[in-house]
Amino acid sequence: MDVDLAAVMRHAQEFVGSRRGVEGYVEPATNMTTTTLVLVAHDGEWTRRAVRAPKNGFGIARDLGIPVYDVNQVGYPSRMRKWSQQQRDQN
Repeated sequence: MDVDLAAVMRHAQEFVGSRRGVEGYVEPATNMTTTTLVLVAHDGEWTRRAVRAPKNGFGIARDLGIPVYDVNQVGYPSRMRKWSQQQRDQN
């Protein structure tokens, strides 16, 4: 999969710059997807972008000055699940 890391960084900068309390969560590659970075705001709103490799996800988050975690070690924050459920309930 071809990943434009500069575009990922621009998206991440916009997300982090327009929301409070953003944290990063690096998801491992699977048989179906490459490694991804999930950004989660204080209210649970989230976005996901492919980053090719864990080092890229951790690096982007660190460059943005936000906390970053390995999702296999810490799991997803409950606020992310709550936000997703609220979005489903509204539709």
